[in-house]
Parts: sequence; C-alpha cells; structure tokens
Amino acid sequence: MTLRLEKITPATLDSALAIRVRSDQEHLVAPVVKSLAEAYVHQETAWPRLIMDGDKAVGFVMAFLDIQWRDEDPADVRSGLWRLNIADGEQGRGYGRFAVDAVAQEVRRRGGTSLYSTWHPGPDGPEGFYRGLGFTLTGETSGDQTVGVLALG
Repeated sequence: MTLRLEKITPATLDSALAIRVRSDQEHLVAPVVKSLAEAYVHQETAWPRLIMDGDKAVGFVMAFLDIQWRDEDPADVRSGLWRLNIADGEQGRGYGRFAVDAVAQEVRRRGGTSLYSTWHPGPDGPEGFYRGLGFTLTGETSGDQTVGVLALG
C-alpha cells in the first residue's frame, strides 16, 4: 500500500464525490458532497482530504482544526475528526486507521495534544473502531452523537 492524503482539487473533485460508504452506513455519516460544502463555508477550520492508495481514492477524511467548541468557554479550543468516509468495498484494509493517524499527525504538527471525534452510538455505529484506536469517552454529547478523545501526548 502506498497510502497518502491528498488535497481536494479540481482534478480530484470527481473522485472525492464518488466516495460512497456501504448502504447500511449511510445514516451514520454525511456524504462527501455535504462535507465539501461545509469545508467551503468553514475554510479557516476545515481540513478535507482524499485518502489515496496509489492512484485510487479509497476514502475521504475531514478534520476540524482549532475551533472553539463551546460558546460559553472561549478557552475550549479543539481539533479532531469531522468526517471519515471509507468507500464501500474498501473497509477493513487499514484505511480508516491510516486516516486517523494522519489527522493526529497534523494536529500534533499544529501543537495540539488531543484529537476529538464524534460518532453515532449504537450497535451499528463505529464506536468499536474508535475505541480500538484508543479514543476514550468524554461523557459529552454533540447533538445525538457521542464525543470521544484520543490523547496525542
């Protein structure tokens, strides 16, 4: 595997838009097109990337970097995973783990010590994946999602 993250450009846009998760997971993660619209609106904090294996796009990851998490606490600035979409047929090959590690490296490079993520709870959700990577529950929720954190120390 020759894995890397690649910026979304005019040349890679169609590959990004073609990323689709398994049909039974569509209720768990927004489609890439919504993520790219959000990245456009939140250009200062969104970090969208294609997950590439050689010349093949196998997934999409978007991080949020240095956002104020709660309006009532200006000191609560966080970075983390906003979206992780691994293409149907590509799961179980280490692409998700690679993407989380790559985002963690970017957060560390920017001086961060924690990586946050949210996920839908329940038996069909990705909690096992995130907990297997070392994320711990914060006890918080974001809307109807569970919040987890990975110490990068």
